[in-house]
Amino acid sequence: MRIAIFHNFIDNIGGAEIVSLTLARELGADIYTTNIDPIKIRHMGFSDVLPRVFSIGKVPLNPPWRQQIAQGKFRRLDLKAKYDFFIIAGDWAMSGAVKNRPNLWYVHSPIREIWDLYPYVRESMVPSWCRLFFDLWVMVNRYLNRKYVVAVGRVVCNSENTKKRVKQFLQRDATVIHPPIEISKFHEAPSKGYWLSVNRLIKHKRIELQMKAFAGLPGERLVIVGSYEQSDHFLEYAASCEKIKPNNVEIKSWVSHEELVELYAHCKGLITTSQDEDFGMNAVEAMASGKPVIAPDEGGYRETVVHGQTGILIDAIDENKLRNAILKLGEELAHDPAKYREACQISARRFGTGVFIEKIKSEISLSLNATGPGRSSHAKE
Repeated sequence: MRIAIFHNFIDNIGGAEIVSLTLARELGADIYTTNIDPIKIRHMGFSDVLPRVFSIGKVPLNPPWRQQIAQGKFRRLDLKAKYDFFIIAGDWAMSGAVKNRPNLWYVHSPIREIWDLYPYVRESMVPSWCRLFFDLWVMVNRYLNRKYVVAVGRVVCNSENTKKRVKQFLQRDATVIHPPIEISKFHEAPSKGYWLSVNRLIKHKRIELQMKAFAGLPGERLVIVGSYEQSDHFLEYAASCEKIKPNNVEIKSWVSHEELVELYAHCKGLITTSQDEDFGMNAVEAMASGKPVIAPDEGGYRETVVHGQTGILIDAIDENKLRNAILKLGEELAHDPAKYREACQISARRFGTGVFIEKIKSEISLSLNATGPGRSSHAKE
């Protein structure tokens, strides 16, 4: 079967991009995207997939033109004569469902800046003089989002948290299939005395909480692996993080997959502060390395981290609660370094790549055997 995967941009590699690249590898599929960074794709261990990654045209680095032009390019894309099935794996690429069917949409989240994070983005990231234009942009894209989702056949999402958003904002039911983690590539090793944080450097990841917590913990060390795009708001947030960074915090803006695996293996544990995270692949990667996780008691972390067994979930997280959790977990690990190891590794096995691919194949079969909303006569091109 000839399968094509649509993904917004692959010029920065995070969890969503790894899912698309994994799908392409395991299904022998091609990926269609806009901007591509071949070096990062190779460094993350996907050299074999790179020849099957195609650009439908470059887009600007900065919003809103970046997202809007990408959405327009996917809306015009027509590959139905070349492929038997399509997997939409990006939020702004979902417009590609209109002309490319049968399909399914693997949802990491409905577009967060126009839906669940709209108030947060408006107040904390959009200048006051620009908010009227932002509101109009949101209104237009909410309309288009609801229009294009009619062309989607089956909806699959990465977590129960995302499933609720899909129902709330787009009125579609979804099947939950958690993202794939290459469990066998991660391993446990003795701690080298640092805590680890792995996430994009963007405001809703709340990296400043980590900085403030460690400013009050001079005896602890934190290594942040923080990838970011080259658009203005990413660069501004990265610069602000560097500005407030205490001496016991190190930021690595980019590492290879091999280096990341070793950072997980030798850390004390993972610290993450992301706001209402969709799923949180970083938590599973840490657990696959036998390391406990400190995370907010919200979003997808409730589905991966078991409080007291594989880490600590913090209710209404702030810098003081985060600092206390670090001290508590640190004391436990000092007394028994292997306390969380077995439970973490057992828990991580639930999210293996093999499990993910078998479930995706089942959804593809159901899509091909059902009419579904995406193939109905009212889903006009």
